[in-house]
Amino acid sequence: MGVSNRTPEFLGMNPIGKVPVLETPDGPIFESNAIARYVARLKEGNGLFGFSSIDHGQVEQWIDFASLEIDANILQWLIPRVGFSVYLALIEEASITELKRALGALDTYLASNAFLVGNAVTLADIIMTCNLALGFSRIMTKDFTSEFPHVEHYFWTMVCQPNFQKVLGNVSQTETVPPVPSEKKPAQPKEAAKPKPKTEVNKEEPVKPEVEETAEEAPKPKPKNPLDLLPPSTMILDDWKML
Repeated sequence: MGVSNRTPEFLGMNPIGKVPVLETPDGPIFESNAIARYVARLKEGNGLFGFSSIDHGQVEQWIDFASLEIDANILQWLIPRVGFSVYLALIEEASITELKRALGALDTYLASNAFLVGNAVTLADIIMTCNLALGFSRIMTKDFTSEFPHVEHYFWTMVCQPNFQKVLGNVSQTETVPPVPSEKKPAQPKEAAKPKPKTEVNKEEPVKPEVEETAEEAPKPKPKNPLDLLPPSTMILDDWKML
């Protein structure tokens, strides 16, 4: 899967690359039920479509029921739990409710009918049994199926038939429901270590040396003029004006 079913040759047989694909002399056929119908018609008169038009219509009716009501809801319940799609609790709850509704309707019908159409195995029984086998073996525990005793009886009767055992082998019922896958959260990038805040040291301002205020010095006395040391003169300077 994922390799050979993606080749141009395979996509030429099934353009969406799904399996199974049946290669026939007249061309390929894909989709399980289409392949089953083709094989069932290879031998005329085998009774796999019943023996009348109403039988044929009812066989087709139960094939659609098995696919749309049983198989689809089993897969909707199972696939997320085995990790092939996203698990959503509301979707699972809805699929289980729809599956129980379908099994309840089937149980009521099988209460008075050994086979889905007529009194022998038809293609409808083959497809219904194969679809139920997936549920019984993978996700529908005894606690779940015990609500539908006629479905249980029908299923175990079918899978014990030699032709079913050749294909399905010995079928056993699961004892547990697969757990919900754990959600793997993407690893968060590690945050860079934040630098530790530096402890602020109270830096005291340097003590300024106290400048002693000194009193202003008194002005120095002017030096004495040497002439001041002479005796006072007897000459009157203004006398010359009278000459």
